[in-house]
Amino acid sequence: MKAVVVSKAGGPEVLEYKEVPTPEVKTGWSLVKIKGFGIIHSEIFTRQGKSPSVKFPRILGIECVGVIEKTTDAKRLPVGQKIIAMNGEMGRDFDGSYAEYALLPNEIIHPVTTDIPWEDLAAIPETFHTAYRALLQLQIDKADSLLIRGGTSGVGIAGLKLAKAINPNIKVLGTSRKAAAKEEILQLGYDGFVLDDHQKLQMDQQVDRIFDLIGAATALDSMNNLKPFGIASITGDMGGVWDIDHFDPVTAIPNDRYMTSFASYVIDEGQLNDLLKLISDKDVDVHPVKVFSLKQLPEAHEFLENQIKPGKVVVLP
Repeated sequence: MKAVVVSKAGGPEVLEYKEVPTPEVKTGWSLVKIKGFGIIHSEIFTRQGKSPSVKFPRILGIECVGVIEKTTDAKRLPVGQKIIAMNGEMGRDFDGSYAEYALLPNEIIHPVTTDIPWEDLAAIPETFHTAYRALLQLQIDKADSLLIRGGTSGVGIAGLKLAKAINPNIKVLGTSRKAAAKEEILQLGYDGFVLDDHQKLQMDQQVDRIFDLIGAATALDSMNNLKPFGIASITGDMGGVWDIDHFDPVTAIPNDRYMTSFASYVIDEGQLNDLLKLISDKDVDVHPVKVFSLKQLPEAHEFLENQIKPGKVVVLP
């Protein structure tokens, strides 16, 4: 089979397109014929050598869509079954999706039922799944206003689209650290712009819900900008901070406000299929901003690293 292998850390040029043996199935693992995958920023970090636990050579790729080619679980994962696979140390501890086929643990392979075209389906897994599950936690159908902190990120844009699909009347605000990004935020479809100045929201009115993709760095400020009985989902780590120093929930969380979070490695197959149905039924735009072939993966990485227009970058083997 054809695959893209990283043998040493470096720039996009270390992504080597070559012939490698097709993996043989083993107990508890099934062979997936890959139909497409999105490129994740963490894969760029891994390629650059910033993931110490990853040993080269390695076929990267932490998510994919495809069909079962050979199975060790014929009941749940029959040959020909359409699937989404993601996380579970895929593309890190073992070879991932940058290939025509991938041998994956059955527990990270999720059967799906959908007619969404492959290039659109490939744009969904990690990005839209994370946004959808966080919005369910936020009970977005019961809210009048939502602020998405990290509004121009891939997950942020997915959150905007899904929030409008679930609750068409909700007012959605998007943030950026740059005042000049206001026009971009509004062009993306947000109802308003909020400046995030040095991790402090510059806003006069509180909101019902906050989807915070910056993470621990801004979590407490987000809590202070909620209306009574509002909910904040602290789901991302874009701020580069993974914990809150000296966190005392009694004093840090204002009365009558709620904090939650979502770990994207927790997959509920029923909710994953609900997400796909929502996207189909509400005609949610999930189309990638750019599609590359497997052989073009170096160009795909370079495009994502220098990306100006927001959106998902997808590879179709």
